[in-house]
Amino acid sequence: MSAGPQPQTVRAYLEALRRALKGCSAGLIADALADCEEHLNNELANKPELGEAALLASVIETYGSPEEIAEEYRSMEATLSGPFPKPEPAPSRRYGFFNVIGDPRAYGALLYMLLSLATGVFYFTWTVMGLSLTVGFAILIIGIPFALLFVASERVLALVEGRLVEGLLGVRMPRRLPAAASGDETIFARIRDALTDARTWSSMFYLLLMLPLGVVYFCIATIGLSLSFGVIYAALWSLVTGESHVQIDDAPWLQHLLSTAPGLLLLVVLGVMAFFVVLHIARGVGWIHGRIAEVLLVRL
Repeated sequence: MSAGPQPQTVRAYLEALRRALKGCSAGLIADALADCEEHLNNELANKPELGEAALLASVIETYGSPEEIAEEYRSMEATLSGPFPKPEPAPSRRYGFFNVIGDPRAYGALLYMLLSLATGVFYFTWTVMGLSLTVGFAILIIGIPFALLFVASERVLALVEGRLVEGLLGVRMPRRLPAAASGDETIFARIRDALTDARTWSSMFYLLLMLPLGVVYFCIATIGLSLSFGVIYAALWSLVTGESHVQIDDAPWLQHLLSTAPGLLLLVVLGVMAFFVVLHIARGVGWIHGRIAEVLLVRL
């Protein structure tokens, strides 16, 4: 049973579905809206003799009301197992400093930070090159189809990045491209829609932003891992070989301490603690970047 009056237009149906899905993740809402919009547009194209209101009434009878569709998507999302365990409704476990060692989100975020430099360079190069060529081809006959192709490629890159974000950071992102424009739209109307779609520009901004963010993420991850594992390796090597190569001229007492077995064991402990700090930083970076990706890449 649908609550309230039945929608009379596709836009009204989508708005009702959006309201019914309030509180769900932005990625789930985006997928639901895209699926329904594509289905309704296909129904309109296949039955042009019916009016929009009559067609929607028929669709609601067979496909379901917005509220029913929302419940279906919620149930489907609950049954799908993602890369990370779903949070408990009332979590009782305590999050201490050392518990991060068992958090898969920390390792996923750390891997994402290591990959972000390569992906950031590629995204930035592709976007800058595409924008430059689009402006350069604007006066030529191939300018219009090239602009559409470039916008489509940016949407595909945004989808790929969303899959990386969901797989490594655990943030629900769209799993399909937005609904395509209806076939009867002219090429100029498609360009207008692409240029007036805020997500086109926010996706481009995100792809450009990934270069400076990727540099920062990569430096934090590599420096943190190198420092922690380097200290651990140097201390263990000194313990095994009985030789310490620590040179601290300004603090001879510290150099003497680090030349002894207790001092080297303390250095191992400090290296391990540094690794835990790196995991905490990675988890925090993953949470922050997940919010950035959700705001800039999810089209609602």
